[in-house]
Amino acid sequence: MNEPGPIVYVVDDDPAVLKAVSRLLRSAGLQVAPFDSPQRFLDRVDPAAHACVLLDMGMPGLNGLELQKSLAASGAELPIIFLTGRSDIPRSLRAMKQGAVDFLTKPADEEELIEAVRSALSNDRLAREARMEVAEIRRRLAKLTPREYEVFEHVITGKLNKQTAAELGTVEKTIKVHRARVMEKMQIQTVAELVLMAERAGITSSTPLT
Repeated sequence: MNEPGPIVYVVDDDPAVLKAVSRLLRSAGLQVAPFDSPQRFLDRVDPAAHACVLLDMGMPGLNGLELQKSLAASGAELPIIFLTGRSDIPRSLRAMKQGAVDFLTKPADEEELIEAVRSALSNDRLAREARMEVAEIRRRLAKLTPREYEVFEHVITGKLNKQTAAELGTVEKTIKVHRARVMEKMQIQTVAELVLMAERAGITSSTPLT
């Protein structure tokens, strides 16, 4: 089954803007989910979706910055593009510091808006792929026994089998067996690949296996 296509969440309390932006994005072949209030959006957003958020900065009740914080607190990592009036530029700069990927002043140039959305969706795809890669590495690590994980820690720091055996209080032959099992369970052939996987997953010799 194919994964659903990317979604552009559009959140704006101005019905005319919401309608116009949604129509523009659909004309560019993009799937749009429009919301006229921040709370309706928060109630319906799928944090795991391949998506981005086109968000009006100056909404009543829950403004753009507050919604951005609510999304982050919920664990959603969707890229956000802010649509702002010129008076909102200082707040937009704060939003960028808090993780927004772009902001456009109203009325936004149509080509610029579409390009910003496509860029945000591309960024989201790359981020999702990176998260999936880390999840797969950790899934393989979870198959290691406690002793194999200790050997793994020594291997990624460049320790030789002899050094590892001395530090773990065993013989080199046993370390070779554990090391071979580590390589098999991690589905790799070389130490360089093992080190690269550890780096991508943010794992060091002091990182606990959870």
